[in-house]
Amino acid sequence: MNGKLYGIGLGPGDPELMTLKAHRLIAAASVVAYPTLAGGDSFARSIAADIIPLAALEIKIDIPMTVAREPAQAAYDTGAAEIAKHLSQGQDVVVLCEGDPFFYGSFMYLFSRLSDRFETEIVPGVTSVTACAAVAKTPLSARNEVLTIIPGPLENTEMQTRIEAAGSVAIMKVGRHIGRIRTLLDDMGLSERATYVARASLPAQQVLPLARAPDPAPYFSMILITKGQDPWLN
Repeated sequence: MNGKLYGIGLGPGDPELMTLKAHRLIAAASVVAYPTLAGGDSFARSIAADIIPLAALEIKIDIPMTVAREPAQAAYDTGAAEIAKHLSQGQDVVVLCEGDPFFYGSFMYLFSRLSDRFETEIVPGVTSVTACAAVAKTPLSARNEVLTIIPGPLENTEMQTRIEAAGSVAIMKVGRHIGRIRTLLDDMGLSERATYVARASLPAQQVLPLARAPDPAPYFSMILITKGQDPWLN
């Protein structure tokens, strides 16, 4: 009998935003896997640190910090092979993922390598988008409004087209792109409707008007834009 693979969404950072199911599965895990960046600490592990059993075997999947796809894909190959070894021995494996596993989550790369061979269950988590909206006290969309989620590295022309077509917008992965994005939103006349949120739900959380946002911004930062087309305040 093979073990079962679990992709566990941990939420945006505050351990109290973890679901009861995620908490239960992690607390009972014998094998826990998680990504790390370039040999550093794992943000995913830090969220669940207090409930990982002391006796659990931990598998670190070291992801290189590079925009090239090949080194990261090789790292997922290595991590998937290590996880498969334990699954083949009948051990369940819990994979930790900040946010939600299938929303810009690293788990999807392990899923594509393992789910055709092993039983897999996905435990969804609170996404960064909904967490940022909550701490900014900014409703994302109402009635027939269209919410568009845009990655910060997207080039200006396509970003502008997508923003113009949306009712509300969440721009993720802002980081070093914030200056360019802020200029674009200034030109579009949307800066006054834009809110900057960094490290939502964590002690270092920031919620600021876009004009006051730092440059560069941290990786875990986002810009929320609501055009106010629906009078949800009334």
